[in-house]
Amino acid sequence: MLNVAIVGPGLVGGALIEQLIAHSTSHRFAALPIAIVGLLNSKKMAISQNPFSAADLSNWKTQVLGSSAVVSDLHSFTEQLSSLQGPTAVIDCTSSDAIAEQYPQWLAKGLHVVTPNKKAFSNDISLFHKIQKLSSSPQGPSVYHEATVGAGLPVLSTLNDLVRTGDEIVKIEGIFSGTLSYLFNNFSAPGATALFSDCVAVAKASGYTEPDPRDDLNGMDVARKVTILGRVAGLDIGTDTLPVENIVPEALRSVETADEFMQRLPEFDAHFKELNEQALAAGSVLRYVGMVDVKGGKSGVRLERYPLEHPFAALKGSDNIIAFTTKRFPNPLIVQGAGAGAAVTAFGIFADLIKISERFNK
Repeated sequence: MLNVAIVGPGLVGGALIEQLIAHSTSHRFAALPIAIVGLLNSKKMAISQNPFSAADLSNWKTQVLGSSAVVSDLHSFTEQLSSLQGPTAVIDCTSSDAIAEQYPQWLAKGLHVVTPNKKAFSNDISLFHKIQKLSSSPQGPSVYHEATVGAGLPVLSTLNDLVRTGDEIVKIEGIFSGTLSYLFNNFSAPGATALFSDCVAVAKASGYTEPDPRDDLNGMDVARKVTILGRVAGLDIGTDTLPVENIVPEALRSVETADEFMQRLPEFDAHFKELNEQALAAGSVLRYVGMVDVKGGKSGVRLERYPLEHPFAALKGSDNIIAFTTKRFPNPLIVQGAGAGAAVTAFGIFADLIKISERFNK
């Protein structure tokens, strides 16, 4: 049995719990040897020697954390988990730098790590290398972070397979942001007439953007994903050295609130309209992309033009698309689909948990 503890159970953690419960009660599947034994948020924590019941987990906010009198203490949480019988995995569903820095300690205590948190793999490269070293032994604890790039899409697993089988990575190029995918798929397309500010407003109202859309438009989320891919491909790159095109108009980068940003964004519609018209006149569309250019040295994040017949130009909705160009795949291997959302992110975590569980249940 694989013990599982979730740190930061929110939208994604809640979706994972729902999927685990649904799987355990479905007659389509054999019993899955995975059990939730711990939950921790910013205020409370709960750990049990025995798995929490499906009934309690179905209402975990009140039945598990809500009924706990134990104040959150990450050190105590770690010590208790490491004393449990059998293999234990910690799932970090936060976006916290501080939690990410705990991974080496968890691994040193024999705890496996599964996470959608990009920080540990895109912050200081020394932390990345330390995590890689501590999780390198086939008999030791493992780290899976498929959901850090593309949510549940098989992006990192595909890249890992290419690298491990000795393929030569030439370039990885993609649309990695569901927000920016939705935005430019609607703004930059033949026949589209909407203003850029209106597209941003619709994306924000639809829940595609962060509360402050500048956190999407500045490109840093994409830069983190490109950094992770680059490092897995063998490059020592980081968000501090990667060229990133911030498409937030310079005059709006320092305004204090998201509301003020949204109010003033129409002032720059003419700028974005001109960029779009130039692209369309050339038979192309605008797409915000990230690139790991292993051979050409032009890795970065930027707004690019793509001809109408290119796969990136045909993208719909908020999908992600990633193209791997390698020695074996000169015609790129493409992964495409929903790259954001609690359900698909939870799926990516769930699939990683199964990989760990299979190590102990053969």
